[in-house]
Amino acid sequence: MIDVAANYRKVLDSIAEATAKSRRAAGQVKLLAATKSQSIELIRAAVDAGITLIGENYVREAAGKKPRIDEAIEWHMIGHLQRNKVKAAVDLFDVFESLDNLPLARELDKEGQKRNKVIRVFVEVNLGGEESKTGVNESEAASLVQQVASLSHLRVEGFMSVPPYREDPEEVRPYFRKLRLLQEKLGEIRSPCLELRELSMGMSHDYKVAIEEGASIVRIGTALFGARRD
Repeated sequence: MIDVAANYRKVLDSIAEATAKSRRAAGQVKLLAATKSQSIELIRAAVDAGITLIGENYVREAAGKKPRIDEAIEWHMIGHLQRNKVKAAVDLFDVFESLDNLPLARELDKEGQKRNKVIRVFVEVNLGGEESKTGVNESEAASLVQQVASLSHLRVEGFMSVPPYREDPEEVRPYFRKLRLLQEKLGEIRSPCLELRELSMGMSHDYKVAIEEGASIVRIGTALFGARRD
């Protein structure tokens, strides 16, 4: 049986260590539980242990889980969002981490207008230029941010990225650094719709390096729940 609470404490200790190593203040890094394919029992164990952020990849899967988790949890969409799923997704998620194109932004903005609600988003950046992954190309990120900043019912709160996998996490460090530098550069844009304070980067394999490079949210699945059974 997987001891989610014990795993959670270990990850928290590692986060605190990496945060201190990078001379950042305690509490600057949030742990998001990536719960794709995980059972309600394991998710509840994570919530009971102290998890307050949950990330799901699919609208349908989140729709089946969220009603069974009563606690005050912030739900993040961390997978690719199709435009025809936006209406349902806005009813389920508090934050969309995977915004990567203007038509999707406009669809989210339209749903925000209908509900008189500001939709919170991160721009997903494909730092490695991998065709198998979603995300706007690094060279086009600035243009997308500026276009999205004109939409009245969206608020861009930061960036998300899934860099190329490397066995040695140190080899991923340059990608995390790129995202932080992009955040710093685009943070100079002045708009009431931009609050580029968040960097969602780093997963179970490489989150310590991501924290050292400025991550404010780490998305942890395997280190909490063990290997997925999908």
